[in-house]
Amino acid sequence: MGPRVVSEAPFSEALLNMMARKIAARPYQPRPMVPDAWQKMSYDEYKSIWFNTQKAVWSGTDAPLRVDLFHPGLYFPSPVRVAVVEDGIARELGFDWDLFDKTDRAPDLPLDGVGGYSGLRLRTPLTGDGNFQEYAVFQGASYFRVIGKGEVYGLSARGLAIDTAGKMGEEFPDFTRFWVERPDADATMHRVHALMESPSVTGIYHFDLTPGDDAIVDVRVTLWPRRALDNLGIAPLTSMFFFDETNRTGFDDFRPAVHDSDGLTVLNGNGEALWRPLANPRELQVSSFVDTDPQGFGLGQRARGFSDFADLEALYHKRPTLWITPGEAWGKGAVTLVEIPTDKEIYDNIVAYWRPREPLAAGSEHSLSYRMTWTDDAPRVKDVARVLNTRMGRGHVFKEKITAAIDFEPHPALGEDWDDLVIHTSSNRGKVSEGILQTNPETGGPRLAFSFEPGEARSMELRAQLMRDHASVSEVWLYRWTA
Repeated sequence: MGPRVVSEAPFSEALLNMMARKIAARPYQPRPMVPDAWQKMSYDEYKSIWFNTQKAVWSGTDAPLRVDLFHPGLYFPSPVRVAVVEDGIARELGFDWDLFDKTDRAPDLPLDGVGGYSGLRLRTPLTGDGNFQEYAVFQGASYFRVIGKGEVYGLSARGLAIDTAGKMGEEFPDFTRFWVERPDADATMHRVHALMESPSVTGIYHFDLTPGDDAIVDVRVTLWPRRALDNLGIAPLTSMFFFDETNRTGFDDFRPAVHDSDGLTVLNGNGEALWRPLANPRELQVSSFVDTDPQGFGLGQRARGFSDFADLEALYHKRPTLWITPGEAWGKGAVTLVEIPTDKEIYDNIVAYWRPREPLAAGSEHSLSYRMTWTDDAPRVKDVARVLNTRMGRGHVFKEKITAAIDFEPHPALGEDWDDLVIHTSSNRGKVSEGILQTNPETGGPRLAFSFEPGEARSMELRAQLMRDHASVSEVWLYRWTA
């Protein structure tokens, strides 16, 4: 016995587009909220209620997908509507208290005015033993998270970012309706559609999810702006960076590092592979990597050993890397990185996205696509040596100098003899020394070390790479140092 159906309607992507156009043409209507008793639940009360997975959508069928539903309340005051699609018919699911189990600490809650769920979870047999494992969650605003086999949830994706780090505050669009198509018995891909609504934009999203060792999500988007969108984030990623070897001083913690992601990676339109270690700055900072037709970008978690974090509960070494590959030429714009100060690891403080140079005009229609790869390995976007780790700190003798040590992986592009490698180090201000190369005995790859002196400068943009015959044989390492 699964969720109860409250309505049925014909379904097609053309009908979704027609519906979205009508919504975009009229003033924005905020969604109703659940009754106060649901909104005022404590965190413990909210967690005392959970979905009974034996009552999931398509439980007991040959469909290779199970859909679980989340109850609203607390952080999710406005319910979303969820429908399942079979044979060209969309059947909307009404809220059903019988789908949930609860402890004796669960409060008595009114059912009138609930009207939906807070999100959904997808499960599929990932290990071949017939058990259905969770691999994707859509819940809260336009947030969603996906993992490959053996990974644990870390960074999140969003449908769209609007006015991130803007003076007037950020707008968070919502996925307000979902349609989940029933896959055939032998299907390896699952399809989810979503309606996005906000005061500034309406959108339709189509997600083709292929779970596995790496989880692949192909996204197709159509947007209808209500106003000109000049600070827009396409394919936004949200993560957490607290500390690592670059900013370890000042953190009284038994762990050597705490982060969901440790760097921004970019393959720009000119074919340069960039790696920018993340920071937890003292003040908000925004970095723009101006480009034309980027080949991809993402947030990486390259620290993969347990000893990198020594955390048996959070398992940060199992958090995924997420790589975005545009489906077509995106034109002029910038891969944008926003780093927000945080004093706790529970807060996401990193945002990365593509910002188009030209605003999206009010009343227009824009379509685009991209592929998301959720993986436990840093994507090899170019056949050069990748950065494995960055360490940074002041010496004991010359306090005015700061040392940066960059570990590169061993790679055929480096050759066996490093004597002919050209070391490039530079900055936009201050002084930077010539670098030296030494072998890291643990990785087998080269360590590039150099020092820099900020002097009176409050910030420095640093750049380093290894070259041979005027061609880069390593990623371009970039770093913004701030006082």
